Amino acid sequence: MKKIGIFALLAGFLGANGVAAAASYPAYQATNAQGQLVYLPDGVQLPSNSRVVGGNAVMVQNNSNAASPTRITGALPRVGSAATTAGRQYYQPADYDRLADSGLYLGVSVGYSASIMGHIHADYTGEKDAFFVPGAFKNADFDSDTVIPLQISVGAAINNDIRVDFSYLRYSGIEYPGRVESSDGAGGFVETSVDGGAITANATMLNVYYNIDSFTGYIAGGALRPYVGAGVGISLNTIADYVVYDDTFYSEQDPIGAKPGSLTGISDIYAYHNGGTEEQFAFMLEGGVTTEMSGGLKLDLFVRYANLGKVKTSGSIIVSQTEWLANPNVVGGEEVAPYDSVFHYTNWSESGRIGMVDVGARLRLQF
Repeated sequence: MKKIGIFALLAGFLGANGVAAAASYPAYQATNAQGQLVYLPDGVQLPSNSRVVGGNAVMVQNNSNAASPTRITGALPRVGSAATTAGRQYYQPADYDRLADSGLYLGVSVGYSASIMGHIHADYTGEKDAFFVPGAFKNADFDSDTVIPLQISVGAAINNDIRVDFSYLRYSGIEYPGRVESSDGAGGFVETSVDGGAITANATMLNVYYNIDSFTGYIAGGALRPYVGAGVGISLNTIADYVVYDDTFYSEQDPIGAKPGSLTGISDIYAYHNGGTEEQFAFMLEGGVTTEMSGGLKLDLFVRYANLGKVKTSGSIIVSQTEWLANPNVVGGEEVAPYDSVFHYTNWSESGRIGMVDVGARLRLQF
């Protein structure tokens, strides 16, 4: 009887431990066809594709068709439109933000004027005896050495796609053409030489730039972000003084038989044109790509068309010429006058419009 009590006590003790042990085992869970959570019976082997969550073994299904979270090219409709395709390449946020514009920036650009458009011409062609004043009676293209436009910009990004800046743009190295064709007074033209006439333009503009990667995607594997821009402003265009020299001999009358001392011819005509400054409306159009550099710097590579308006002289011209007088006592019947004739013309200006096509690079420091 005593032995039976001991065995009963031992059996009860083991049974209690067994219950406690069973309670501490995880209850295996799975999902049935209806999506309800069920418990697997004891003794069922835990599948290899499971894990323990909160003390319970939860089934985990492997999906071999899961997409890799890398950049993808999607034929997706644009937001706010009924288009079925957008043809846009999308990138991970890290790639997109790398070239994003943000905050204030300071920019400095240098370029090369690949094309200089425009010409100079005489505005006084209809004036009486205008042919005695050498100048650009035929349109003459501007001369130029290497023109390197410089620009300083201060701006800010409005959002990820739009930035606005205020810029100062300077052009120098443009000149009045070295040779022009002037009227000979008989319906023809003579070639004359020019000295001086350097032209400078100083433009201040308000510019707006728009990133067009929404339509094109990034270029070169995400390294370049394309943009377009436009600007309007005021340009101060200045032309320096210059002199036009005409070495043609113009005959007024046959010296043989002419009255002694009368004018028979004119030669060596110098026309001193006073320069001037014009305030003109100016605009620019620009397209390019942006890439990232270290230290918060961005580099814009661009092509720009700038229309700077008109350059114009003050209208004051002083003409000096050599006169020939009839003298029957010398060989040829005429001689150089002992004086030079000097004339002053006012409101006789020369002018021309200036346009530039530049290629260049702009370095922008973002704050």
